[in-house]
Amino acid sequence: MENNSNESVLIIGAGQAGIQVADSLRAEGFTGAVTILNDEAHSPYQRPPLSKDYLGPGSTAEPLPLRGPGFFADKDITLLAASAVSVDTEARSVTLSGGMSLGYTHLVLATGAANRALPCPGADLEGVHALRTLTDAKRLQDSLSTARKVVVIGAGFIGLEFAAAARARGLEVTVLEFAPRPMGRALSATASDWFTTRHLRDGIDLRLNEGVAAIHRDAHGLSVESTTDTRYPADLVLYGVGVNPRTELAQAAGLETENGIVVDAALRTSVPGVWAVGDCASFPHLDSGARMRLESVQNATDQARHAARSILGDESAYARTPWFWSAQGAIRLQIAGVSEPGDEPVLLGDPESGKFSIALLRNGVLAAVESVNSPADHIAARKLVGRGLAMTPEEITSPGFSIKALAKTVASVPA
Repeated sequence: MENNSNESVLIIGAGQAGIQVADSLRAEGFTGAVTILNDEAHSPYQRPPLSKDYLGPGSTAEPLPLRGPGFFADKDITLLAASAVSVDTEARSVTLSGGMSLGYTHLVLATGAANRALPCPGADLEGVHALRTLTDAKRLQDSLSTARKVVVIGAGFIGLEFAAAARARGLEVTVLEFAPRPMGRALSATASDWFTTRHLRDGIDLRLNEGVAAIHRDAHGLSVESTTDTRYPADLVLYGVGVNPRTELAQAAGLETENGIVVDAALRTSVPGVWAVGDCASFPHLDSGARMRLESVQNATDQARHAARSILGDESAYARTPWFWSAQGAIRLQIAGVSEPGDEPVLLGDPESGKFSIALLRNGVLAAVESVNSPADHIAARKLVGRGLAMTPEEITSPGFSIKALAKTVASVPA
């Protein structure tokens, strides 16, 4: 292996992607300096549990660290509590919040995403919360201990995970969603409709086609005014209306951006020596070439591993099947692949049992699989999606068909 001890890698962002880049660099044999900038007050931690276990009834859960206490010293990785203010790509240096500058041979932007602001009057009132960081989750955990009525704005993954956690505590929960169905951008209509029925059955007042007009506070507390002129009293309000990629540093440095930091198939940006990974990266789909940006732990860690190899000279294209998951109370949703509105849904199993999957066909090819409380189906689907597997609804619904059995059959066939 080529000697790289005189090179340095600077990673901006200490989330899943940033930490994994550093870990993978060492695993791949990089011997130069590796530095990570962490702009949060806490040591690097896992974000997904913040909207699930951390907020559940009687929870004493603490955030799970991304790596053990001796990791950074053992791997000779420098973790700096600092934020990047600007990037000079010509000088290959980054100015930090304290005024200090750090040089680099290779720069990795793992800046993640930030919550979209709630665009209505009253969004900044006390008692109105977003959920993205550990600090956010701690505030919510404290507020939940005294709340009775909760209003959630947005029926995406975060909103419904929080709603289910609050409902499990015995609280009155109302969810306002301006779209006609929950999780509409991520799920097929078939799965989305099932979740609507299930959450209503579990006692969550899920209001579809109803957005928020304003939030008020008076002597009686908070109230949320919806687009139907209805007011919902609340002890706390949580909003989850999507995220925006954090591209400010990249834009100011002259990097190309388009719903994220634009990268090529090897995850290189438009400027030599700079890579981008995770929630902030807009990358080309291997088959279609269409740009996509994914917000998931899987994408963050897999791209981080690939970027580490790319830094070390690997020219191969990033090509991993994306997968996602969400825990909403007792419901575990797992998705392999990315669905599109025109995909044809084919049901596997009985939704009434609370355990089923939905295969999504695109022009006769298996494009994605949504699984509810069916982890074995999900594991099998991850082996099948992305292989260009031609299928028909009749084949999938034929007696004895099993997605698990199919995965075993094709596992030995090269993709």
